[in-house]
Amino acid sequence: MRVAVFSTQPYDRRFLDAANADNRHELVYFEPHLCAGTARLAEGFEVVCVFVHDALDAGVITQLAAHGTKLVALRCAGFNNVDLAAAEKAGLTVVRVPAYSPYAVAEHAVGLMLALNRKIHRAYHRVRESNFALEGLIGFDMRGKTAGVVGTGKIGAIVAEILKGFGCTLLAYDPYPSDACKALGVEYVTLADLLARSDIVTLHVPLTPQTKYLINESAIARMRPGAMLINTSRGALVDTRAAIEALKTGKLGYLGLDVYEEEGDLFFRDLSDEVLKDDVFARLLTFPNVVVTAHQAFFTRNAMQNIAETTLGNIDAFAAGKPLANRVGTNLVK
Repeated sequence: MRVAVFSTQPYDRRFLDAANADNRHELVYFEPHLCAGTARLAEGFEVVCVFVHDALDAGVITQLAAHGTKLVALRCAGFNNVDLAAAEKAGLTVVRVPAYSPYAVAEHAVGLMLALNRKIHRAYHRVRESNFALEGLIGFDMRGKTAGVVGTGKIGAIVAEILKGFGCTLLAYDPYPSDACKALGVEYVTLADLLARSDIVTLHVPLTPQTKYLINESAIARMRPGAMLINTSRGALVDTRAAIEALKTGKLGYLGLDVYEEEGDLFFRDLSDEVLKDDVFARLLTFPNVVVTAHQAFFTRNAMQNIAETTLGNIDAFAAGKPLANRVGTNLVK
């Protein structure tokens, strides 16, 4: 099948080409995001392969269908950037990669916790400037701290497992409790209770209308003074402006982000020679107790290989008319 691959980076090509080594599909790579202005590039392609910042709203879906596209292959787990109702109405099938490497994201989340706690980001720059003073770098023992895991799917459950190894007391909030987490001794509580009792809060839920700004001004007000907040899921789970106000007052003691609600204009690009126009993001970077990474939690060799192989497998199944295990739709969301 002819596949238009949008939002392509060099590493995408390497892994997708390896998964398509037999050239069973014709992969054509486009660097731009898929949006209303670039949808015409997909004309004549049966499949479009997209990533997290490609915008498949109703207008784009209509254009794709008119150009002959039949399949939207997401090379990610989230699908909040796709209008599923519009896709169904236009006759487009949507598939995703539901589990590429939950370990990659979980380990990165814990890495952010350790970096913030032990001030590794600050220590790194000090030593490079021959400043070996320790003042201002003091941290705390993870052992004995209470960690609240919001969302205990595959990623959240692995985070809980890792933090159990550190000796943390574990709380969790999820409408569907995990048996694996219960076996670890995780206590399921309400979100309000979790926020009030946790020294560390880590988010592992999808972005939906119900979870947008899950952590807002009122949620932060319930948190312990000086608590740590980690988000490796989707940026809009956190009201960034509310988080900034909480950092300014000291209510929020640490903030670790791998995602940002307006990251579409920033991440996956080299902007080092440009003026940063996002004032909110720029303000975030001024805090010494904030660590931001550019949506790289998923980015391991294992995950990239799994993403490429699953994406090509989804296209294989569609081409052969086989059942689509990774299909998503308004009535098929898993």
